[in-house]
Amino acid sequence: MSDLAAKCADMIKEAKKICLLSGAGISTNAGIPDFRGPKGLYRTAGIENPERIFDISYFYRDPSLFYRFHREFLRALQQVQPTFAHKFFAKLEEIGKLIGIITQNIDSLHQRAGSKKVYEIHGGVWESFCIKCGKAYTYEESLKKTFEEDIPRCDACGGVIKPDIVFFGEPVKYLDKCIQLARESDLFFVVGSSLVVTPAALIPAECRGTIVVVNKGEFSTAYLPMSKVSLVVDEDIDAFFRSVNEHLNIV
Repeated sequence: MSDLAAKCADMIKEAKKICLLSGAGISTNAGIPDFRGPKGLYRTAGIENPERIFDISYFYRDPSLFYRFHREFLRALQQVQPTFAHKFFAKLEEIGKLIGIITQNIDSLHQRAGSKKVYEIHGGVWESFCIKCGKAYTYEESLKKTFEEDIPRCDACGGVIKPDIVFFGEPVKYLDKCIQLARESDLFFVVGSSLVVTPAALIPAECRGTIVVVNKGEFSTAYLPMSKVSLVVDEDIDAFFRSVNEHLNIV
């Protein structure tokens, strides 16, 4: 791993415009429980029909099912902290190397690690909006309302508040911007994504520079051919970036 880390560190030193696509794997070490397992959030919330949770038409009919799940999800998020990898990429942004983070995750751990240029392609919990008047609520405001009200409602108009998560039946967010970031970057990281879910999986191939994949386990080459990938790292994500940081000393 040390040779791969040294090579990766050299790539970062040479790069001027780094972009990241992150998937669920970057948050695994944070300890976020899965949704479907025997101790998953669906079971903890007592939900028998989880397919309805993120169905936008069902949310408009009955938002209470989503909020039963969402309270459990927020409780889980309260117990976890951003991983070393989250902090590493936040630091790359701080020192002017990183131009943007594209994430498939809805946990908003990148923002909690200090990242500002975060494009949550599937949305996230960092902001919420009233579905009637559009009033915006911060993470702290919506968190308070979610635990105080069965169905959080807008202070201005009484409409239902919805986290800025992309539900089934809604378009993904920031796709054009994400493609632009990939094209601008001279070093593109894919971290913790198996590159199966589209359209996110289509984005890395838009990079004309160097592409690095760091993922524990296999990833799909259906949308990103191996011929375009300069470095593949099949290691624990935090352990690898700690090793990279030994060469850079930025965190």
